[in-house]
Amino acid sequence: MKRRIDRRHADDDRAKRHESENVFDHASVSLREACEGDRNRRLPSFLPSPESCIFAGLNVETHELAGHRKRRAASKSSMTAHNVPAMETPAAYCEAGLQHLRAGRHLDARACCEQALTIDAEHTDAQHLMGLLFLHDKHYNDALEWIVRAIRRAPKPEYLASFGTALQQHGRFEEALNVLDKAIQLRPDDAGLWRQRGDILSQLSRLDQALASFEHALKLDPQHHDTLRKSGILLHNLGRNEEAIAHLDLSDRLFPNHAPTVHARAWILYSLKRFEESATEGKRAHQLAPDKADTCNNLGLSLRRLGRDEEALAWFEKAIAIEPRLLAAFNNKLTTLFQLHRFDEVFALTDHMKALGLNDTVTDWNVALAHLLTGDFEAGWRGHQTRLKLPSAKYARFVQPMWLGGEDIEGKTILVAADEGLGDTIHFVRYVPMLAARGARVILAVQDPLRRLMSGLSGVSHHVPMSAAGALPHFDLHCPISSLPLAFGTRLDTIPADMPYLASPPDDRIQAWDNRLGPRTRLRVGLAWSGDPTHVNDHARSIPLRTLSRILDVDATFVSLQKGPRPSDAAVLRERNDIVDLTAELTDFTETAALMSCLDLVITVDTSIAHLAGALGRPTWLLLPWTPDYRWLLDRTDSPWYPSMRLFRQTETREYESVLDRIRDELRTRASSFEPSPH
Repeated sequence: MKRRIDRRHADDDRAKRHESENVFDHASVSLREACEGDRNRRLPSFLPSPESCIFAGLNVETHELAGHRKRRAASKSSMTAHNVPAMETPAAYCEAGLQHLRAGRHLDARACCEQALTIDAEHTDAQHLMGLLFLHDKHYNDALEWIVRAIRRAPKPEYLASFGTALQQHGRFEEALNVLDKAIQLRPDDAGLWRQRGDILSQLSRLDQALASFEHALKLDPQHHDTLRKSGILLHNLGRNEEAIAHLDLSDRLFPNHAPTVHARAWILYSLKRFEESATEGKRAHQLAPDKADTCNNLGLSLRRLGRDEEALAWFEKAIAIEPRLLAAFNNKLTTLFQLHRFDEVFALTDHMKALGLNDTVTDWNVALAHLLTGDFEAGWRGHQTRLKLPSAKYARFVQPMWLGGEDIEGKTILVAADEGLGDTIHFVRYVPMLAARGARVILAVQDPLRRLMSGLSGVSHHVPMSAAGALPHFDLHCPISSLPLAFGTRLDTIPADMPYLASPPDDRIQAWDNRLGPRTRLRVGLAWSGDPTHVNDHARSIPLRTLSRILDVDATFVSLQKGPRPSDAAVLRERNDIVDLTAELTDFTETAALMSCLDLVITVDTSIAHLAGALGRPTWLLLPWTPDYRWLLDRTDSPWYPSMRLFRQTETREYESVLDRIRDELRTRASSFEPSPH
């Protein structure tokens, strides 16, 4: 019996879907019939080619009432569905019905509409109003029937706009767009129609075209706050955040304390790295709409970037309380616990998320990093493979099997290819000779700037730059270079740390750089203070040159190793005469390695320079944030990966000034004992 009932329901559902499709198809035909007669009107030429772009979060604003609002005065009468005063014309009933609809009195509006239709069953405004009432109640088939009846008799722009709205609600956006183009043909100066067109193009992910429609609407109605808001969101999604915030600022001034506008402002300020302002706006958005989990989540992100992790944690928890399955808030809470070094809670939260079915690749990746940072390499390297599933993963797909240590490779050809950053490649290339020792023929594919540096690495049969990775020689197996620690079952006590594992640069290049630096009368110290600005943790790893300059009063020769300094740092570098800057001549990592070989010490933040110095066995002092990259572990001043390296860590204060003060004191001691080389 149960099966029969289920089948009957399924048949009913299919019938309803079929009926819905038939109604919409019939409506489209009716629209063509209604508009076909007017041959003198042309469709607008504004139809840019479609763009493929990800769109997030614009609310659709329907147009049906907007056209009426401009043309009809507000009704001051008050009535109920049970006491509708007698009127002489259907138009009067329609006018009253529209006022009730705008005020949310839908029963009263329906009563007026029915009275109008009783007087004149073919009154188009009354038919349209009935369609609007059904549309509001989400009875789309009935809505379309009434709206199409009105369009057949009088294809007015407002009727077409309502028809477009119904198509939008049914997910038939291309057809809705065609309908709006016909409406705009009839009334090209109607800002509301252009707004609705922008909404439809947004739903079609044609962001450039949607923005053009909204901007045209703003030319017609420059003070429309919601058009400004939507334009701002589109500009943000197109990466034009300065323009976006200008639009939202004006929207906020025109219509203060509109929660969606304030929410959008907070997020775009975050994208502009104006975190204090973002947090302030986030709190205002929460006051206006305290039930919005996304607002709480975004506020937590701003506070976390301000280093206020405990406050951020409370907001992520508030977001979860509002929306108990909001994965982003769970992941952000997990990351914040990670930053607070509350690792037992990280692992407990992960278990809870898995029990809820909420974990994803981001969750698994963060947990893997927590295992590695705390020294649990067995679980950590396993989870480290999750990186290959992240949206940011760059590793190519090969038909050959991936080797992760489980089979004999003697006599096999294995491709080892870079899959993360430059520093990761330098860090893990130490494993390549171990592959050759197992009898494998190794093809090594690395980033182009590293190719010459790696050309002298032992155990490599064939070197390939990543730019030529499309023309690889034959190989039997492949392994991402960052998977080699997993393949070799690396533990803390089995880290391969024979130094140096990179070949020394050519003698003539070292001599050339030594000559450029001049007589060795003082301690030579190389400096690197920033890494990749797009790195997710760049704000914690990199430091401004002006901050680093507190160590420059030590009696030493400071040499820049910083390629491509940021504009603010470049300005400081130009101001100073106590840093030798020859970086324009550092054409690749071999040249940088040759220059490093002329130095007595390298002081650097966590970037590829640190890995290069460590791999060459050069004395290196590394500045680390409170929560460092996993490979530096916790609570130690040495590195099992690089014996020549010392680690200078932030404390819980999370500032570099005190770290640099410690470095300056030790550097001063080292400089005072330096003995110049004889001429």
